[in-house]
Amino acid sequence: MTQASTLAPPPPAVTEPAAEGRTRPRPSPAAAMGTALGLFAAARLLGTAAVAMTAWATGGHPVLLLGRSWDSVWYLRIAGDGYGRSLHFRPTVVHSDLAFFPLYPGLLRAVTELTPLSGPGAGLLISWTAAAVAACGIYAIGVRLHDRAVATALVLLWGLLPHSVVLSMAYTEPVLTAFAAWSLYAVLTGRWVWAGALAACAGLARPNGFAVAAAVLAAAAYEIFRRRGKVSHRLWTGAVLAPLGWAAYFLWVGRRKGDLLGGYFEVQRLWGSRFDFGLGALRFVKHLLLHGDRLVFPMSMVIVAAGLLLYGLLIADRAPLPLLVYAGALLLVAVGGAGFFECKPRFLLPAFPLLLPMACALVRTARARPWHATLVVGALAGLSFAYGAYLVVLAHKPL
Repeated sequence: MTQASTLAPPPPAVTEPAAEGRTRPRPSPAAAMGTALGLFAAARLLGTAAVAMTAWATGGHPVLLLGRSWDSVWYLRIAGDGYGRSLHFRPTVVHSDLAFFPLYPGLLRAVTELTPLSGPGAGLLISWTAAAVAACGIYAIGVRLHDRAVATALVLLWGLLPHSVVLSMAYTEPVLTAFAAWSLYAVLTGRWVWAGALAACAGLARPNGFAVAAAVLAAAAYEIFRRRGKVSHRLWTGAVLAPLGWAAYFLWVGRRKGDLLGGYFEVQRLWGSRFDFGLGALRFVKHLLLHGDRLVFPMSMVIVAAGLLLYGLLIADRAPLPLLVYAGALLLVAVGGAGFFECKPRFLLPAFPLLLPMACALVRTARARPWHATLVVGALAGLSFAYGAYLVVLAHKPL
């Protein structure tokens, strides 16, 4: 066990209000986390039920829609046959499976070989399990920074995001968020080797998984500077481990494409994804404002704009450095990347620290005006379930 990090203060002492001179017994930490996880599970089960009912009403199959659509198809093929598939549309548009990082296909292959589950079923099992693990990590961070009420609100808000239906699909965002949440918690509590190892796993999950390594490295650099280099070897080990997963796959793709440092970027460019500092996104926003488009596009614009606002509030609240770096890196990728505008909310789904200001505000409202908070949560739930069903069943656009 290492000494706790000073990057985040310990949770404040919380006392239960007394009634007639007696102290109300507090639930155990496990019971409190169980309550938060139960609320999260209820939110996602109701969201999944909304998708299922919409699918049945329109002649669709909910398991296939959730477990075998869009990116899920690529992951299933990689799990079954390995890398090497490309779809050539024209010389400047080639979709290669090298754009997809290897951790999730590896987990899919392991589950399908060890259990009787089919590919889609295995994908859903992995994603739902990872979402639960992520919710526990998010709760732990909320307790570390604030208290149990804020932590519970943080988990619930994450489960009720408009695009949180992705957490119920065979996608990689739940896996990335699980590793990210616990890596960040390890940083906040000074467990540097765990932080680095989990960051390395996050880097193998998704292209934007490098945000976790960036957070670990930034926190480590701050500690080294603050202590004038007099830090534990565990910190150095964690800092070395953090970027290894992402860097290893990046260099492997580069070597396979014959361009060690540029090969992966070329794969992404042929998919239509590149980083242009937001110029492509601004041009598309102009199109939306002048001509409009399908619901998924203006909703994506609103969600990204809300993310920018929440990041400003996170900075104003003086959140710990690793959370600022992690959420900022994810936001930078979502805002600055060109192509697949409708996918930007999904890229922000792992950025749960952005919800901290909302969670604090919701708890304050609940304590002062409980019915107001109930109405807010109900409205968010209605939006999440309806929009999630629309995205999966009716939108017919990549998620």
